[in-house]
Amino acid sequence: MKSSRTLADSALTALAPAIWGSTYLVTTELLPEGRPLLAAVLRALPAGLILVLFGRTLPKGIWWWRALVLGVLNIGAFFYLLFVAAYHLPGGVAALVMSIQPMIVLLLGAVLLKEKIRRIHLGACALGAAGVALLVLQPNAGLNATGVIAGLLGALSMASGIVLTKRWGRPEGVGLLPFTGWQLTVGGLVLLPIALIGEGLPDEITGKNVWGFLYLGLIGALFAYAIWFRGVQRLPALAVSFLSFASPLAATLLGYFVLDQSLSPLQIVGALIVVGAVFLAQPRPGRKQPRPEPARPAQRESVEA
Repeated sequence: MKSSRTLADSALTALAPAIWGSTYLVTTELLPEGRPLLAAVLRALPAGLILVLFGRTLPKGIWWWRALVLGVLNIGAFFYLLFVAAYHLPGGVAALVMSIQPMIVLLLGAVLLKEKIRRIHLGACALGAAGVALLVLQPNAGLNATGVIAGLLGALSMASGIVLTKRWGRPEGVGLLPFTGWQLTVGGLVLLPIALIGEGLPDEITGKNVWGFLYLGLIGALFAYAIWFRGVQRLPALAVSFLSFASPLAATLLGYFVLDQSLSPLQIVGALIVVGAVFLAQPRPGRKQPRPEPARPAQRESVEA
């Protein structure tokens, strides 16, 4: 019973990075050119405000600054860096650069969550990176220094957000949707003045652009982040991080089915290797896993922060 529940949690959580894998396609096909900050703001802020208004719950006490930290790491900085990478690199290459995320989570988890680094985890990290490389690297794959740096910083931002979300949990009595809304709203608000000063508004917004922004905000942010944070709460941090490999898989498959890109035998092998790495990192019966940390009572938070 427990194993089937864990499998269901993993499958639902993997849907979030699979949706994020479509970001590369939507960015290049539907959004205005050269507007990563605008894309990040419109993806995060409207969805966050909807969830905050729906939940009618605001942070209290120490959770004001925790929500700020998590909102910047999980949403604001990550969204911006993701879009910069998407604009400067082919979608698959951007996903490859960001595949370093599980290794960062592994190291941060050992320090902040006191989780033991196991050989199987190191092997899964190496296997996952190799699989992503086979999946997305092509002879004509272009590398751009700005895109690579943005991808690496984006991986660091998201990995830090995963570990801190796991460490802090959720405040007592606060539901998943308001908790997600706090972070989306904070991330959008942090980026808003930067976007207005650094990019300004485009001269024209087409109907195609509107559909792209609606998809990224409602599906790519509101829905995807709700199930993602649910998974972070229920699954080990490293297991959740490995599920992010669904992103390059989705990006590659969308390129094949939507953009008529070719899919070589090596890419198929890479996809199978990625699936194997994700399987190795997931909790299974017989493997001792740390229990999810419950939300801490408000009266203890000031001492434990």
